[in-house]
Amino acid sequence: MQEYKDIGRGRSARQVFGLNQIDIVPSRRTRSSRDVDTSWRIDAYEFDFPIMTHPTDAVVSPEFAIEFGKAGGLPVINAEGLWGRAKDLDAAFGEIVSAAERGYFGSFNEGADEDVAAEALETPEFAANQVLQRLHQQPLDLDLLQERLQQVRDSGVRFGVRVSPQRARELAPTLIVGGLDLLVIQGTLISAEHVDTDGEPLNLKEFIGSLDVPVIAGGVVDYTTAMHLMRTGAAGVIVGAGPVTNSQALGIDVPMATAIADAAAARRDYLDETGGRYVHVIADSELSCSGDIAKAIACGADAVALGAPLAAAEEAGAPNWFWPSSAAHPKLPRGTVDALLPPTSVPLNQLLFGPTPDPLGHENLVGGLRRSMAKCGYTEVKAFQKVDIAVR
Repeated sequence: MQEYKDIGRGRSARQVFGLNQIDIVPSRRTRSSRDVDTSWRIDAYEFDFPIMTHPTDAVVSPEFAIEFGKAGGLPVINAEGLWGRAKDLDAAFGEIVSAAERGYFGSFNEGADEDVAAEALETPEFAANQVLQRLHQQPLDLDLLQERLQQVRDSGVRFGVRVSPQRARELAPTLIVGGLDLLVIQGTLISAEHVDTDGEPLNLKEFIGSLDVPVIAGGVVDYTTAMHLMRTGAAGVIVGAGPVTNSQALGIDVPMATAIADAAAARRDYLDETGGRYVHVIADSELSCSGDIAKAIACGADAVALGAPLAAAEEAGAPNWFWPSSAAHPKLPRGTVDALLPPTSVPLNQLLFGPTPDPLGHENLVGGLRRSMAKCGYTEVKAFQKVDIAVR
């Protein structure tokens, strides 16, 4: 039963919960973690573990995408990011990091660009956002983007490509012809139909129905919007806006435990409504360790999207630094450029599978999920959605 609280005369609000407010309750039966199957199948594609990347250049360089895909996960590339704008990705990452270091540490790496330094001196706390905005003002070079996507295609791994709802109609056909496995239409918050008096609205049901590839769409934070997105024909719905600043910039947010559970309820009702069409729920917020991954699945998620936790990989685009794709928005960035402190770059394989000396779940992410499932007596991710949970 949902509980509502009075917040003043004539106004009440539903009580909601974040992942840090719940815990998984073990059952009377345990299993060996060797018997746990963490595989995730969405549409025609199967992955070894239920993790995709948040579509940020900070993590997903071409090299990272290939290694993550080979490891068994789903890399998602930001088609509107720097892959198609910066000929020298390493130099672009260096500019962003140098500006961010000014805000964090009050100094620059030796050899930092003078223009970057000038920007940082103006507003040091958000100088890195200024650099991101400037870099993203460069025109999108589809040939350069396709060249880098081809590098990932040639490796043989499965991958997704993210486009914003605003540019989906423009970019998706070209990207699909070029070859991709899943299209991800993602904004910090989206709806099934965007109404714009100055342009043609994007009706996702019509648009997705016209495509020849499976689509993952999001983010959403409530039952109604999740249901509407499921009715568009999407194969998966992203819950959460990613690691963004919507709460501060827009006053909009719903803690993830509740948001996932609401979307899972929409999935159940949509399954009944359609007589068996299953839409995957993918959590993309409040995730920092393997325990959070396990909690997200316990609340009803089929998979998670990780950003900052993967920035600790040596193969990341900008190791030990993270920013969400929305941090480069030209008018209202909703994300910051953050350092991982203390810096702890490790091989991606260790980050995903261990072994590790880290007792806090920041490494061996898949191993932590596997052990959580085993301790509760579950051997499949889908069944783990039924594990008991408790509120703190």
